[in-house]
Amino acid sequence: SAAAGPERPQVVSHVQQTLSYTVFDCKWVPRSARLLCLGSAARGTGLIQLYELHGARLELLREIEKPKPIKCGTFGATSLQQRYLATGDFDGNLNIWNLEAPEIPVYSVKGHKEIINSIDGVGGLGIGEGAPEIVTGSRDGTVKVWDPRQNDTPVANMEPVQGESKRDCWTVAFGNAYNQEERVVCAGYDNGDIKLFDLKTMSLRWETNIKNGVCSVEFDRKDINMNKLVATSLEGKFHVFDMRTQHPTKGFASVSEKAQKSTIWQVRHLPQNRDIFMTSGGSGSLHLWKYEYPAQRSKKDSEGSEMGVAGSVSLLQNVTLSTQPISSLDWSPDKKGLCVCGAFDQTVRVLIVTKLNKI
Repeated sequence: SAAAGPERPQVVSHVQQTLSYTVFDCKWVPRSARLLCLGSAARGTGLIQLYELHGARLELLREIEKPKPIKCGTFGATSLQQRYLATGDFDGNLNIWNLEAPEIPVYSVKGHKEIINSIDGVGGLGIGEGAPEIVTGSRDGTVKVWDPRQNDTPVANMEPVQGESKRDCWTVAFGNAYNQEERVVCAGYDNGDIKLFDLKTMSLRWETNIKNGVCSVEFDRKDINMNKLVATSLEGKFHVFDMRTQHPTKGFASVSEKAQKSTIWQVRHLPQNRDIFMTSGGSGSLHLWKYEYPAQRSKKDSEGSEMGVAGSVSLLQNVTLSTQPISSLDWSPDKKGLCVCGAFDQTVRVLIVTKLNKI
C-alpha cells in the first residue's frame, strides 16, 4: 500500500448518488460542473442521465431513455461550442446526441453487428489537430474509425484477416494526433492482444500480447508525439509502454505492475499531469500512480538499433469505495483533482483528489 504522509494525495469521496439502473460509463461535460451517467435500465432500455454538481449534492437535470442499453460515450470529437456526446450501444449503434435536444441523434450509424464495448474521440474540444474522428471497438472483432461529417461508412476498418479468428475488442484509444497527418488507434482484445494501427499508413504498426484480457488502454495524451501507453488487464496487472522508441524486433519497452488480484477495469491519466494516472478495480478500489522516467529513455542495442528503456511506477494512494467493481472513471478536464466514477453497486461517486500539485 502507499506510504502515508502529509504530502500524499488523499482520495476524498465528495458526493455519492444511488442510481436505479446499471451504470456503464460516466463522463464530465467539458467546461461545466455537469456529468453524465450512461447505462442500462432494468427493463432493457438505455439511459442517459445529466447531473449538475451543486456543492455537496448532485441535481438530476435530465433523464433520457433510449431503446438499447448504452455501453460507452465520448466528447472527444466534438467542438466546445456544441459538446455533442457520441455513444456506443448494445446493438452496435454509434449515435451522436445534442444533449439540449436529445430526442433524435444528430448522427447515427449501425456501426457493428454486436455490442460496442469501447469508444474514443479525437480532433474535438480544441485539442490537437486533424479531423474530428470517433473510434469504436466491438465484440464482433472489428475496430472502426468514423468521421461524423461522412455518412454511414467508416474511414477505417480494422478487422481480422481471412482465416484469423475474431477476438472480442474490449477497449480502443486514439493517440499520436500531434499534426494533421499523424494518428494511431490502439485496441485491446479479450485474449491479451494489443494492436497499434497507424491511420496515416493504414497499417498495423505494432502488436504484442499481455497474456490476459485487455480491459483498458489509454495514451497519456492523445495530441502529442506518442509518449506513454497504459494497458490494464483482467488479472490485476497493468503495463506502461514507453512509446517514444520502437525497436525493430522488440517493439516498445514496458514496465508492469501487479496492482491487485482482481480485474483492472479502467485507466485514466490526469489531464493536468500526464505522469499521474488512476486505475479502477474489480474489488471496488481506486489506485493512484505516478510514472518516473529513467535517466535515459533509450539506448543502443548490440546491433546499433535504438531501443526504449522503461521507467518505474510508484503508488501514491489507494482507496476502497465499493464492494462492487468500479467500471468507469473520468477526470474533470477543467478542475484538477475532480473525478467521477461509476460502480456496479449502482452508485456514481464524485471524488476530490487533493495535493496533486505537490507531486
